[in-house]
Amino acid sequence: MPRAVYVLALGIFAMVTSEFVVAGLMPQMAEGLNTTVSRIGYLITAFAVAMAAGGPFLTAALMRFPPRTALMVLFTVFLAGNVLAATATGYGTMMAARIITGIASQAFFGVGISMCAQITRPEIRGRAIAVAMNGLMLGTLLGLPVSTLVGERFGWRAAFWTITLITVIAAVATLFGVPRIERAEGGGGFRQEAGVFRKPRMWLVLSSSTLIIGATFSAFSYFNPILTDVTGFSTGTVPLLLVAYGAATVIGNSVVGRFADGHTVPVLAVGLALNTVFLTGFALLADVPAAAVICMMGIGLAGVTMNPAMVTRVQRTGNAGPLVNTVHSSFITLGIILGSSIGAVVIETWGLRAPLWLGAVLALVGLATVLPDLAHRPAPAAGPAPLSALPDEGTGAHPSSSRQGSGSS
Repeated sequence: MPRAVYVLALGIFAMVTSEFVVAGLMPQMAEGLNTTVSRIGYLITAFAVAMAAGGPFLTAALMRFPPRTALMVLFTVFLAGNVLAATATGYGTMMAARIITGIASQAFFGVGISMCAQITRPEIRGRAIAVAMNGLMLGTLLGLPVSTLVGERFGWRAAFWTITLITVIAAVATLFGVPRIERAEGGGGFRQEAGVFRKPRMWLVLSSSTLIIGATFSAFSYFNPILTDVTGFSTGTVPLLLVAYGAATVIGNSVVGRFADGHTVPVLAVGLALNTVFLTGFALLADVPAAAVICMMGIGLAGVTMNPAMVTRVQRTGNAGPLVNTVHSSFITLGIILGSSIGAVVIETWGLRAPLWLGAVLALVGLATVLPDLAHRPAPAAGPAPLSALPDEGTGAHPSSSRQGSGSS
């Protein structure tokens, strides 16, 4: 595995830690910015919406640059946003900072994931995606609790300064640890990359990713109140359970990465089926501590860990360019927004178990979007389609191989 893939994972870790930091410091930030906790909650929503809506536009603006140059520009924008957040004296400034960092974060995912393919052999690209995505899993496992601890001990501004330091380290590592390569083979122009979105099947594949992540986050967003108010765990125990959940995502991500290349669709089908079972089991047995923990760990193993297979499927349907990867990330973020927001609505009517039932339904619908590919599954491909060999309109065909410089995630 090229060293640069691990460097890209560090950059993703910085982005994800920044995304989650507000969730752990809401009371302190509300006091420091002289506002309410509910208004601080809007900062989380703003970050997610900025990712989903703004990321693809920033990626499109950077498509003329070589990948490493684009990454350095994104680090600069992201760094500016974090410094603005650390020094914000009012709510409006903080909101602007979160929007800036959200847009840069999403674009970084797209460019970074695309670059993974350009620096790895086709047969190990799924594993490379899994390594890069471990930055996401570790951001959940370590980034959130560490930034929360720093914020509680030294003030919420210190948490943002810590993320700024991590970002600088990641940027320097990228400058010296990621090779300078040209744009993806075939030019990677906007029209060339965007052409794949004319295919109806592309939208079906993207919707699968939204449903997979939406199913998981409809549950994950409410683990804390479910585990305390329904299962009966103490507030001091829940953080330990969330760390265990994060560890499960790291393990699951690594396992999925091993099979994502040769068994993309079966991995997604099995993952969705298991997630449906675990979400349903959690909903039925949330008041039984042992069963609740087992189901929670199962969701960790078979939920967001589908990312390597999801990315591989999207790239084989379209191409591996940065725009496709960024738009895919936007659909993933849409899943987070829908899962958490609809979960809040159903709680009001049906109680704390309702988001778990919602997750099970979303996972089942997601499985329905994957099953047609199982019935018409082509022979495993060595890698996703390069930009110079886009699949024909309306088909799911893709080249059986692609050269080293073709771009993928």
